[in-house]
Amino acid sequence: MTDHPTPEPTGPAPERRTVGVIGLGVMGGAMAGTLVRAGWTVLGYDPDPAQAAAAAAAGVVTADDRTGLAERAEVVVLSLPGAAQVRDTVPALLAAAVPPRLIVDTTTSDPDTTRAMAADAARRGVGYLDAPVSGGRAGAETGTLGAFVGGTPETVAAAGPVLDALTGGRAVHVGDSGAGNVAKLLNNAMCAAHLALTGEAVAAARSCGLAPDRLIAALNTASGRSAVTEVNYPRWILPESFDSGFPVRLMSRDVRLCLEVLARTGAEPSVLGAAGRVWDEAGRVLDPGADFNEVAGLAARLSAPTAERG
Repeated sequence: MTDHPTPEPTGPAPERRTVGVIGLGVMGGAMAGTLVRAGWTVLGYDPDPAQAAAAAAAGVVTADDRTGLAERAEVVVLSLPGAAQVRDTVPALLAAAVPPRLIVDTTTSDPDTTRAMAADAARRGVGYLDAPVSGGRAGAETGTLGAFVGGTPETVAAAGPVLDALTGGRAVHVGDSGAGNVAKLLNNAMCAAHLALTGEAVAAARSCGLAPDRLIAALNTASGRSAVTEVNYPRWILPESFDSGFPVRLMSRDVRLCLEVLARTGAEPSVLGAAGRVWDEAGRVLDPGADFNEVAGLAARLSAPTAERG
């Protein structure tokens, strides 16, 4: 990877705690509200009027366009659907007469896109971090997200006040530009694999006469536990609420992108590859907007004897 000169932006001065948030959906809107409560002046932009209005009700000052936001905010946080939207948005920010000093991209994106955007930003004197987040809507609303951060140490330090407000100190610097996205994709692929595996285990337990809730309770005292058994099953799967706010289509996309990124390195992961096949099937048979936790039931059906599959 070619090294590029890296700016050393400074964080917003105490008298100018202004941050922009582009993308005010489930995650971006919640993060913007958290920053407002943390004492920042928050400028927000979203092309969807309903999402912009919801953010305004939470104290966000909405901007008419991205360029105007970029010229008024010291730091801009991106919360976008994917790499295509990042490639569309970042050049508009960099073209502003007075661009932001720092862009913190929380989008789950392709690391190659991240590296290209970071190089373009550096040429404009703008710091750029990939800092995709984990923790869902609840974490965004409470400022307790996890963040996988890629970029230079100087830029990470400059983003410290914003990252701390969003994560409560749970942001981890994992490496250079693009590393944050690699780590986030691996995290999501592992979660996806845990959901598929635990769905199979619960189905096997049921066939042997064990109650699923008792199995989950037992697993959570032992080495087979995971975030899926500790959080997803009690909160969304056993009660069948399925309202985590994260849809099947996004997890399927993340698993597929993770496997594509790994394939570029020549890796052929067998376990993650098997999980990828379950999520490919999920993309075919489940509603794209269905909660991603519903894959646990699909995995159980796929592991059942052929005569029992529905």
